Amino acid sequence: MAQNRFHSGTGPSQRQLRVGELIRRTLSDVLLRGDVHDPELNRHSITVGEVRTSPDLKVATAYVLPLGGHGAEEALAALRRNQAELRHLVAKAMTLKYAPQLRFVLDETFDRMDDTRRILSEDRVRRDVETDDDEDDEA
Repeated sequence: MAQNRFHSGTGPSQRQLRVGELIRRTLSDVLLRGDVHDPELNRHSITVGEVRTSPDLKVATAYVLPLGGHGAEEALAALRRNQAELRHLVAKAMTLKYAPQLRFVLDETFDRMDDTRRILSEDRVRRDVETDDDEDDEA
């Protein structure tokens, strides 16, 4: 298989990032406008935090979370149930050769940020951070 001579590394390519962001915006607009014909899905206010695409751009994984995090499993089930219609609406708004298959996963970024804040606010960790800062100032 040929390698991309412009992209070395294990991260996503520039094209993957660009298409992922375009899908994220389009999917957010579709969910915001309530274009899907499912009242269960339309009653949720869903945030699309990130969309990651496969290297061939045929699979897009959307990281989603309902507003406030309440009813996450119900919202995820509704998104998965309406996957075909969402794929059609996203593909109609974009100019890609293939309509990507959409996968939905709960976005746990906010939970990890809360855990990080909690850890950094502990006295033991704060002392270590302050000690490191003092050593840097002396050097």
